[in-house]
Amino acid sequence: MKLVIMGSFPGLNEYINAERTNRYKAAAMKRQVEHTVTLAARKCLGKKKFTRPVYMSYTWVEKNRRRDKDNVSSFGRKCIQDALVKGNWLDGDGWKHIVGFQDSFSVDADHPKIEVEIKEVER
Repeated sequence: MKLVIMGSFPGLNEYINAERTNRYKAAAMKRQVEHTVTLAARKCLGKKKFTRPVYMSYTWVEKNRRRDKDNVSSFGRKCIQDALVKGNWLDGDGWKHIVGFQDSFSVDADHPKIEVEIKEVER
């Protein structure tokens, strides 16, 4: 199944800076990103519940190449997985629930987005 989230998220550097400034600001940033993920998941995944372990393929479509790839994906991946657990699409985000993931990157100045392909795998 594919989850598509339009736009882009703050990067890990922005999150770290917010955390250093005020932990409540950082928590609000994470909450906002998780809310965005939840809205997209309701639209794309509906009531789908992944009952087996999953492999997740992330495609990060950025406006430009200014941010480092690890800055783009690290914070976003954490928020996406946490939101999927909180929304009950995944039972958890530990080793027994997510067997692996991969990241790929591209640029589209007019349509930045995050695409997450979620595939259930055999245990």
